[in-house]
Amino acid sequence: MASSGTVQQYQPGQRWISDSEAELGLGTILMTDGRLLTVLYPATGETRQYAQRNAPLTRVRFAPGDEITHFEGWKMTVQEVEDVDGLLVYHGFDAQHAPYSLPETQLSNFIQFRLASDRLFAGQIDPLSWFALRYHTLDHQSRLLQSDLWGLGGTRSQPIAHQLHIAREVADRVAPRVLLADEVGLGKTIEAGLVIHRQLLCGRASRILILVPENLQHQWLVEMRRRFNLEVALFDAERFVESDADNPFEDTQLALVSLEWLKDSEKAQNAAFAAGWDLLVVDEAHHLVWHPEKASDEYRLVEQLAEVIPGVLLLTATPEQLGLESHFARLRLLDPNRFHDLAAFRAESANYKPIAEAVQELLDEGRLSEQAHATIKGFLGNEGEALLAAVTDGDSEAAARLVRELLDRHGTGRLLFRNTRAAVQGFPERLLHPYPLANPSEYMELPVGEHADLYPEVSYQAQLETGEEERWWKFDPRVDWLIDTLKMLKKFKVLVICAHAETAMDLEDALRVRSGIPATVFHEGMSILERDRAAAYFADEEFGAQVLICSEIGSEGRNFQFSHHLVLFDLPAHPDLLEQRIGRLDRIGQKHTIQLHVPYLENSPQERLFQWYHQALNAFLNTCPTGNALQHQFGPRLLPLLEDSDDKSWQTLLDEAKTERERLESELHSGRDRLLELNSGGAGSGERLVEDIAEQDDQYALPIYMEELFDAFGIDSEDHSENALVLKPGEKMLDAGFPLGDDEGVTVTYDRNQALSREDMQFLTWEHPMVQGGMDLVLSGSMGNTAVALIKNKALKPGTVLLEMLYVSEVVAPRSLQLGRFLPPVALRCLLDGNGNDLASKVAFETINDQLETVPRASANKFIQAQREVLSKQINATEAKIAPRHVERVEAARKRFIDSLGEEIGRLTALQAVNPTVRDSEIDALRKQLESGLAFFDKAALRLEAIRVLVAG
Repeated sequence: MASSGTVQQYQPGQRWISDSEAELGLGTILMTDGRLLTVLYPATGETRQYAQRNAPLTRVRFAPGDEITHFEGWKMTVQEVEDVDGLLVYHGFDAQHAPYSLPETQLSNFIQFRLASDRLFAGQIDPLSWFALRYHTLDHQSRLLQSDLWGLGGTRSQPIAHQLHIAREVADRVAPRVLLADEVGLGKTIEAGLVIHRQLLCGRASRILILVPENLQHQWLVEMRRRFNLEVALFDAERFVESDADNPFEDTQLALVSLEWLKDSEKAQNAAFAAGWDLLVVDEAHHLVWHPEKASDEYRLVEQLAEVIPGVLLLTATPEQLGLESHFARLRLLDPNRFHDLAAFRAESANYKPIAEAVQELLDEGRLSEQAHATIKGFLGNEGEALLAAVTDGDSEAAARLVRELLDRHGTGRLLFRNTRAAVQGFPERLLHPYPLANPSEYMELPVGEHADLYPEVSYQAQLETGEEERWWKFDPRVDWLIDTLKMLKKFKVLVICAHAETAMDLEDALRVRSGIPATVFHEGMSILERDRAAAYFADEEFGAQVLICSEIGSEGRNFQFSHHLVLFDLPAHPDLLEQRIGRLDRIGQKHTIQLHVPYLENSPQERLFQWYHQALNAFLNTCPTGNALQHQFGPRLLPLLEDSDDKSWQTLLDEAKTERERLESELHSGRDRLLELNSGGAGSGERLVEDIAEQDDQYALPIYMEELFDAFGIDSEDHSENALVLKPGEKMLDAGFPLGDDEGVTVTYDRNQALSREDMQFLTWEHPMVQGGMDLVLSGSMGNTAVALIKNKALKPGTVLLEMLYVSEVVAPRSLQLGRFLPPVALRCLLDGNGNDLASKVAFETINDQLETVPRASANKFIQAQREVLSKQINATEAKIAPRHVERVEAARKRFIDSLGEEIGRLTALQAVNPTVRDSEIDALRKQLESGLAFFDKAALRLEAIRVLVAG
C-alpha cells in the first residue's frame, strides 16, 4: 500500500499521490527545479505544480504481498522491491505465476488509495458533523451531475422557455457551430451565456474566446460576471503587452477581446490563432461585411479563427434584417463546405418557402390541402408517405412527428436559431406620453452643429465658462416638467435615460437642489462597483431612490424591469439605441404596461426626431426590426431636414419612410418561417425546463446544506433583510481558502426574484462558485472521512460496535467525455454489525445520524487502537460486499452510455444523408467519445471514502 518516505528526494518518473486530491489517481513527477515540482496525473490529464518544500504528496511504495496493476491492465503480486537510482522496480509474479519485473513508471494511473483507514488508525479522527457533511456533499454532487438543469438553472436570470431550449440544444452538441439570430429583446446574450456556462460546467469546452465590438466589452463583462459568475479576462493592448506569458491568451480560460483591437494587432492575432480555443463567440456578427468578390478585414479574421476553433457561436440580427446575401455570409463562417455557392443557396432558400407554408397550414388548420400534401411528399420522398397518411387520418401524434422530421431536414434548421416576438409572446404593451415644451431663448441662440440641437444643454454648457448662476437646468422646461412628473409618479420607480453622462449628473444636481426627490445616477465614468451600488439603491423597495438617471450606457445590459415608467429625457440618434433604451423595461417577464414619457422642445430638431421615430418608424409603440435598414436608406436626407424649416420636404420624407416600413414589415411577416420558429421555440421542451427550475428554486435542500457547510468552515451568517443573509469569516475560520468572494463578507440570497432586482447580492444556487468551491474543499481533502460516535439506541446492547463505511463508485476520466452524466460518483453506504451483516438498506443514514453523540477525540483514539485488529479485518472484508453493487452500476451506466451515443450517432448519420449541415467531424467526435468512454468504463473503481465507527452506549 502507499507509504510516505521519510526524506523526500523527488526525481522524474517517481509515482506520488496527492493528499488533497486523491481522485486524480497516481501522479508522475515530470520535472523538479529545486524549488518547484511539476506532477502529471495521466488518469485525468491534469498537471499540478507544488512548492517542493511542502508539497502535499505521499510517495507510493508497495510492499511484498501487495497486488499491483500494470498500465495495460494485468496484475502482479509483489515479492521484492528494488531501488534503482531513486526509482522503484517491483519484482513478483503475474496471475499465471510467471515472473515479472515492473518499474514504477509503468504502474496503472488508476490505483486508488484507502486514505480513510490510514487516517483512522493514525488517530486522525474528525468531528462527527464533518462525516455527515461529507456524505451530504457526495449525495448532492451525484444528483447535480445527472441533472438536466446543470449549467442552466443556477444563473442569475429569469428562466425563459425559448432561451433554455436553445441553450440546452446548442450546449449539448460536440463543438456546436450555430447562429443565434433572435429578435431584439429576446435575450441573445443570455442564450450565449447559458451555452458558455453549461459547456464549461459539463467539460465540453474549457477555453473560450469572446469577440465583441469595443463598445460592448463592458456590457459583456458585467453580464458574464453578474449573471453567470464567470471570471472573464478583458484583453486590450495594455493587458496584452504587460503579460509575461509566452502567449498571454493561454493565461486565461475565458478571454473577452475587442474585434477592432484584434484586427489591428498582428501579434495578438498570432497569439489568438495559437492559443487552442474550444469555442469562439462573436457578438454583432452582422457587422462583418462580406461580398462574393470581397470581404472586410474583420470578416476575414473571424473566418480564419473559425477554421481553427472547433465550436463557433455567432450572435446576429435576424436574417430578414440582413438580406439573403449577408445571411449567407454568416452561414459560410459556420460551414464553408456546405455554404460555398451563393446562387445555390438562393435556389435552396426559395425551395424551403413552400415547405414552411405547408407547415403553417398544418399548424393553423390541423390538416393539409392537396397542394401542401404534394409539397411535403416531394420534400420527404417515399419515407414520408406513412406519416402523411396518418396525418390525413387525423393522427395528432403523427402531425407532431411530421413537423419534427421536416425540422431535422430543414436547410438551416440545425445551424440557425431565430425566435420572434410574434412567436414567443408574453411581452407587455407600450403606451406613449409625448410632452411638447416651449424651446427657451437660451437654446435658440446656440450655433447650429451636428446633434447640437438634439442635446442643446451639452452645447450650452460647453460654449460658456459657466458658473453656478448659468446652469442649463435652471431654465430648461424639461427639468420643471420632470420634477412635476416625478411628484405625480411618487409611488413608482422611474428610469430616466439621456444621451450624455454630463446631462445625467446635472439632472441629479437639479433634483437634489430643487426637489429633494431621492435620485441616483448611473454612467460610464463610474466603476462597476459604484454602478452596482446605484442600481441596488434604485432597486430597494423600502428605502431606495425613486429615480435612476442613466446616460446611454444605462441602456446596455442591465435589467430594470421592476420599473415600468421610462422617461426619455432626450432621444438617441439611432433607432437601435432607442430600442435598447426601451428594452431595459420591455422584456419577457414584465408584468405592467410600459409607460413611455417623452418630453421634447417644440420647433427644434428634437421635435422632428420624435416625429421620425413615431410617425415614420412606429418605434415607440412597437419594436422596429426595419429601423436599421430605414435609417440607412433615409439617413442622408434625414439629418439635414432635422435642422431645416422646410415642412413640405419633411412631411414627404415621413410619408415615404412610413410606406417603406409598412412594405418591409409585410414582407417580413409573409416571410415568417414557422418551421424555423418551431425549432427555435423548442415545442414545449423549454417550458418543461422552466417548470423544473421553478420546482428546484422552491426546495430547501440548498439553504440547509449551506448552513451545514458554513458551520463546518467557521463562516458566520446573520440576517440582512427578508430572504437575505450577510456572510462573514468567523473568528475560528477553518480554511482561508473558502471561496467567500470577499474577505470582509458578502450579502447573499437564495431567492431568484430578489437576486434579479438586487444585483449587489450574490445569488446562491448549486452552480455558484461559493457552493461548488465549498463542496470541492470538502471532497478534495480528507475532511470528515473518519469519525467515531456514541449511538443511543435501546435496541442495541451497550458495547455493540457498528462500522459505517462510504465507498465511492466512480469512473475517473477527462470531463469532456461526459461520463459523469452516466456514472456520477455515488456514495455506496455499508453499515456492518459484529456478525458482518450489512444493515444499510434497513437503516437510513439520517435515521442513524440523529441518534449519535460525539466522543472526545482521545477516548475515540484509545478505542480504535484497542479494536484495531478486528476493525482492520472488517474493513478489508467490506469491499467484497459492496463490489456487486458497483459492478451493477457500471454495467447499467455503460449500457446507457452506449444507447445514448449510439442513438445520436445513428440519428446524425441518417440525417446527414438528407441534410448536409451535419458535419462528418461531429459524427467522428461522437464515435471517438464512445470508444474512449468505454475504455474508461473498464477502469471504473470503488474507492473507500469514509469510515465511521459507532459504539452503542
